[in-house]
Amino acid sequence: MLAAAVLLPANTTLGVVLAVLLVAAVTVAAVARLADGRERGYARAIALAGLRAAVQLAVVASLIGWVVRAVPLLAGFLLLMFAVAVRTAGRRLTDDRTWWWAAVPIAAGVLPVVLALLLTGLVPAKGVALIPVTGILIGGALTATVLAGRRALDELRTRHGEVEAAMALGFLPREARLEIARPAASDALLPGLDQTRTVGLVTLPGAFVGMLLGGASPLLAGVVQLFVLIALLAVQAVAVAVVLELVARGLLGRSRTLGGAEGE
Repeated sequence: MLAAAVLLPANTTLGVVLAVLLVAAVTVAAVARLADGRERGYARAIALAGLRAAVQLAVVASLIGWVVRAVPLLAGFLLLMFAVAVRTAGRRLTDDRTWWWAAVPIAAGVLPVVLALLLTGLVPAKGVALIPVTGILIGGALTATVLAGRRALDELRTRHGEVEAAMALGFLPREARLEIARPAASDALLPGLDQTRTVGLVTLPGAFVGMLLGGASPLLAGVVQLFVLIALLAVQAVAVAVVLELVARGLLGRSRTLGGAEGE
């Protein structure tokens, strides 16, 4: 309670400030006409994301006490987190039925790390510890999957002629796509790398600050934050490698109506 009061008081002033910040973000996006490659504006998306976050966090905050007490509820909540991440990543990557392949890179990155933490006893099989750790890892895998997949698919659409030229020279379709898509997809690792390189110098991430406010020693807070950053690097590296392979094999692609041949 003390840490929460020191960090941010949950009062009317906070609500007003949050509303103003959200309106400012929406306004800037609208005025600057920020949009994706399909000319879909981000102003509406920002507004909906902010409102959804408020509702979802309110629901989770009211239910978390029940979830952490029962193993079936804990397992169900973790599966829900995974399912939402898969659906979100899939919708960001493609508009066709291959979206569900987004489950593979996310699971491939997160599952081994979580199992290793449980088997070694570093993270107990309790909701109060497992939910936040798994959530951080799933979030990292989601971000890496979306960034790598979108960059790879966009690159293949833009440079489709080079893919065809490579195949004409004797490259297999998978190899030709990898040559074009790999550098672009690999850029998805840059946010995690930059965060890890600059931790403590440019930013103090949430886990570190939260533990300090909760009364932990600076050393323990630093160890926990280091674990989070290294685990995220592992999860994201696996996710990027897997999504790149799926794109190269044509398992994860986009419909031809978008002008690309990625889904062949």
